Amino acid sequence: MLLKRFIIPFLFFTFCICATNAQNSFWEKSDSLNLTKLNVLIKAESAAYGLTMLGLNQLWYSKYPKSSFHTINDNNEWLQMDKMGHAMTAYYVGKIGMNLINWTGDNKKNQLIYGASLGFAFLTTVEIFDGFSKQWGFSTGDVIANASGTSLLIGQELLWREQRIQLKYSFHQTHYATIRPDLLGSNFLEQSIKDYNGQTYWLSANLWAFSKNSKIPKWLNVAFGYGAENMLTGNKRSNDSRYRQFYVSLDVDLTKIKTKSKFLNGLFSTINFIKIPAPTLSFSKHKNAKFHWFYF
Repeated sequence: MLLKRFIIPFLFFTFCICATNAQNSFWEKSDSLNLTKLNVLIKAESAAYGLTMLGLNQLWYSKYPKSSFHTINDNNEWLQMDKMGHAMTAYYVGKIGMNLINWTGDNKKNQLIYGASLGFAFLTTVEIFDGFSKQWGFSTGDVIANASGTSLLIGQELLWREQRIQLKYSFHQTHYATIRPDLLGSNFLEQSIKDYNGQTYWLSANLWAFSKNSKIPKWLNVAFGYGAENMLTGNKRSNDSRYRQFYVSLDVDLTKIKTKSKFLNGLFSTINFIKIPAPTLSFSKHKNAKFHWFYF
């Protein structure tokens, strides 16, 4: 279900921008555990979680018939592009949860246990809702994808205490949406969520982070992307010639670009999940390697 991938990230991205630009010392990171901040955060997250679940149930699931709990196997749909979306959402919601716990001054262990797992917890709850809906079902593949995004986040914190490799996203409009606007979207915003043909998911690695004594620019990344094309439905049809594509490109870690503006620093941090357009090589079994001056 597409809706569940974007509600929580939007709420937390908005919160982070506000917190970054606030002048009140309350919003500054604490050096040690601040119980007042922790209590505020717990109440705010609990309220946001409860309202979101209530809203999903009333505005979405109530429109469809209920069923006993059941599972589905949708692992072959959309050439796993939807699973990439799950992993990325779990990664970023967890990252924001971890940063919020860090803001309270709590220790690293609690940041990883209660913060970094936030994305997995939220998406798994929604998956349970799907399991009781006749329209969908509990997808083990989705849960594995959620766990993969969370594992990428926690694993790097345990290994390096920083995120050297980040999941990123890019999108360009395709002609497929004009053929199936009901399924793939009728405008740019809908298409950016629904049209997997135009989406690319990236693993973007910061080069300087792996060689901190070098003269490599701190902001320079190399990115490896995955996408798929020629998909008009989730499952393959007899006249389908859908195929996977792989990419190698350059990227920018916007968080490594520091300015004197709190607003710009907050903005760079918030939009850093977007892959910057750059020269790119693409590969697929249906096409020869192709060079793009700027691919997005």
